[in-house]
This record gives sequence, structure tokens and C-alpha cells, in this order.
Amino acid sequence: MEDCIFCKIVSGEIKSDFIYEDDDIVAFLDISPKAPVHVLIIPKEHINAVYDLGSSQEKILGKIHLAAQKIAGRKGIRESGYRLICNNGKDAGQEVEHLHWHLLGGKNLGGLIEKS
Repeated sequence: MEDCIFCKIVSGEIKSDFIYEDDDIVAFLDISPKAPVHVLIIPKEHINAVYDLGSSQEKILGKIHLAAQKIAGRKGIRESGYRLICNNGKDAGQEVEHLHWHLLGGKNLGGLIEKS
């Protein structure tokens, strides 16, 4: 997708310091962190959202979770705990239409969602 900011990061068109990279995924710091540790983990392949996943992406999903575990260890939050979030669609808060996970930690993140 030529106008996707995450695709531009993957291609190197937009510079970013990857804190993790393999053949299928990359991870980098969020530019607007919501916690002391806030990392974005994305597949290199453009996939809009969870509802666009197919069986051909099963391997990538596993790799993302294993990468999250490694990144949490490197960032010193593996033992204290971290949250792994994948927003799917506008109402869930997905701002970039490229499948991605937020790895958050480094402080007590409290409850899941406050009732409105």
C-alpha cells in the first residue's frame, strides 16, 4: 500500500530504528508512547486488520507473539508483566490500517477498560 505509513517504515522510505526484525516482522518504538515501554510490532506484509487474516498468515501470528516475548525480555518487563494489544477497526481504536500490536509495560497498567 503506497500511502501506508507502516509500509513506508518497512521499506525504509521512512526511517525508524528497529528494535527487532526478522524475515516477516519488525518492531519499533511508538512515537506517542502510552507507557514507559511502548513498542509497535508489525508484519512486513501489508494486512489491513485482523478480519483480513487468512490461513497463510498463521506463521506470522506465532512469530509476533514470540517476538513480543523477546522484546519484553530485552526491555526488562518480561517478569513484571506487559500488555499486548491488537486493535481491530475504528471503534477499537485502530488508527493505522496495517495490522499491528502494541506492547506496553514498564508500569502498572491497571484494569483493562473503564466502563463509560
